[in-house]
Amino acid sequence: MPLQNRVLPSQEIVAEEGRGLLMGNRGSLHSRDRRLGTTRWRSKAWICCVLDWKGIQRDPMPPGRWTALFFFDEAVALAAGHRPCAYCRRRDFLQYAGAWAAGRGLDERPRAAELDAQLHLERVEPRTRRQRTTIAELAELPDGAMISYDGSPALVLDQKVRGWSWEGYAAPVEPPGHRQVVVLTPPANLVVLKAGFTPLLHPSAFGN
Repeated sequence: MPLQNRVLPSQEIVAEEGRGLLMGNRGSLHSRDRRLGTTRWRSKAWICCVLDWKGIQRDPMPPGRWTALFFFDEAVALAAGHRPCAYCRRRDFLQYAGAWAAGRGLDERPRAAELDAQLHLERVEPRTRRQRTTIAELAELPDGAMISYDGSPALVLDQKVRGWSWEGYAAPVEPPGHRQVVVLTPPANLVVLKAGFTPLLHPSAFGN
């Protein structure tokens, strides 16, 4: 049975067979029996990392340390409220922080703790601890944003919508104009995408 360590665009962590392009963590979320309780984060530093770091093999759920989480791709990670790791993905982190600064008219790139604090305000509802979403015009969303389209997660790319599943992105659909949608990607990550940060997308995003 697969471990409960696959992250959905809705932030949920599930037990799935699906494979992804990135891993990450939110702190230690599992117990000694390698099962998750009710806690879904121990830190505001929700990061996404490379799958292979210098060939090091690690236990995905070492006791009391960290819980390895896996993402289909970076669009899913950004939608769930994560950001690039400043250690194993240093170049991507600097590009992300630079886009954050450019999108907000800042003179300097913010520190990781500043990014995490703002992201946390935007990704989680304080009362329910569930994902915080927004409403926007579909035509105004940047490539790489994820939305709820007809009740299911979908990627916005080239002004079209591609439904998401662990099997890959579906064929693109051109929706009618002036349609408002539920946006899963937090506003801060939308700013980064609009400012030019290019997320790592699964190859199926470019098919059909």
